[in-house]
Amino acid sequence: MSMPISRRRALISGAGIAAGLAVPGVAVPGAATAAGRPVRFTLNAETLDGGEQVTSVTLQTAHLGRIDPRNLTTGTFSVHATATSPIPSPPVLGEYDGDRAVTAARLDRRGNIVLDLASAEGQAGGGTLGYVVSRGRNVRLDLSYTITQNAPLGNLVIGRFVQGPLSNREVDAFGFGTSQSGMKYRLYTPESRGKRPLIVWLHGGGEGASLPDGYYDNETTLRANRGALGFATPEAQRIFGGAYVVAPQSFSFWMEDGDRYAPLIREIVRDLVRRLPVDTDRIHVVGCSNGGYMSMKMTTVYPSLFASSVPICGIVGSLQPGNPPLIPDEQLAAITTPTWLVTSLDDTTVPPEPNTIHAHSLIPGAEVTLYEHVIWNGHQFPGHWSWIYVARNDPALPGGTRIWQWMSRRRR
Repeated sequence: MSMPISRRRALISGAGIAAGLAVPGVAVPGAATAAGRPVRFTLNAETLDGGEQVTSVTLQTAHLGRIDPRNLTTGTFSVHATATSPIPSPPVLGEYDGDRAVTAARLDRRGNIVLDLASAEGQAGGGTLGYVVSRGRNVRLDLSYTITQNAPLGNLVIGRFVQGPLSNREVDAFGFGTSQSGMKYRLYTPESRGKRPLIVWLHGGGEGASLPDGYYDNETTLRANRGALGFATPEAQRIFGGAYVVAPQSFSFWMEDGDRYAPLIREIVRDLVRRLPVDTDRIHVVGCSNGGYMSMKMTTVYPSLFASSVPICGIVGSLQPGNPPLIPDEQLAAITTPTWLVTSLDDTTVPPEPNTIHAHSLIPGAEVTLYEHVIWNGHQFPGHWSWIYVARNDPALPGGTRIWQWMSRRRR
C-alpha cells in the first residue's frame, strides 16, 4: 500500500487549470501596467451541503506593492467561468459558461485581492462537479476562469492573469492513499496524539469510478457532499477526541458486488491500523445510499470489527421486482454491531419502507431517525439527501444524545 500523500504536497489535478487573460477595459494615461509580471489567481472552493462551489478568487497581487482598498469595488474586476466535463458523454448536468457575479472585493492580510463570488445552495454556475447522466456518476469539471480588470487600481493596470490551483481548505486537509489492491482513498489525520478512533466513510453511487471511461479520480468523495468532511470538523474532532477519517472510493459502486468490496475495504482498515495509532475498539462505519448498504454489509461480513454503524438511506431490498434482496433478512437479524439508521420519508430514490424501516425492524437494538424532509438553513434538498443531517450531527435520540456523541461512546 502506498503511503498517503498530503494534499498540500500533491500536484493539483490540472485538466481544468487554464490561463485566464485580462484585457483592461480602460486606458489610463500614465498608468503603470504590470504586463511583464502576470498575476496568478487561486480558485477558492467550499463544499456546501449540496456540493462544492467556487466561492471566491484570490488574485496574487501582494508583489505589486501596496494597493489602496478604497480603489476596490465590485466592478473593478469581472469574472467569467466555463466548466466542462472531462468525459464526452452528454448530457452532463452542472456544466456552465457565464459570468460570475462579484459580491465583494477586498484585500487579505497579505495584500492580495480577494473577489467574493455569488454562491448558495442550489445556485447554478459555480459548481466544481458535473453529473454524467449516462454513467450515474459525478466527475470533476474542467474549470477555466477569466479575470478582466475594468477600472484602474490607482495608476495600476494588470496586464495578464494566469489561473492557478483550486483550493478547498477542508478537502486539502485529507491526504491521498491507494491500497495494495488498487483502491484509492482519502485520509484525514487528527492533530492529537495517542490511540484515536477511525471513522470509515462509504460514499454514495455517484462518487464511485466510471468504468467505461476509466475515470477514477479520488476527488468526488469529498467534493460532492459533506459526508466525510463533517467528521473532520473541529466540532466532530472535539467530540471524538481526535479521529482518523478514511473515505475509500469504489471501482464502480458498492452495490455492484458487496461481497467483493467488503475485503477491499477491510484491507484499507487493516493497513491503517498497522501503520497508525488507531484504537481498534473504536472503528466506526458510516455510509449513504450505496454506502448505506455497504455499511450494513460490512457489519454482516465482519460482525466484530466495528464499534458502530450508521447506514444513511441505505438499500437492503431487491433492486428489481422478483430479484433477491441485497441483504437477506436473516443477515440483518444477525447484525450485532450497534446501528443507527437515518433516512427521510420523502426519499423517492431509496424508498424508506422496504429499506431503512425494514432494516430497523430486524437489526437487534437498532436506533432510527426518520425525517419528513431534508431541509437545512432554510433550503430544501431532495429527499434522498438525508446524509446532510448526519454530516451536521443533527439526528438525536429522545433523551437528546446526538449521533456523533452516540458513536463516540460506542466501543467494540
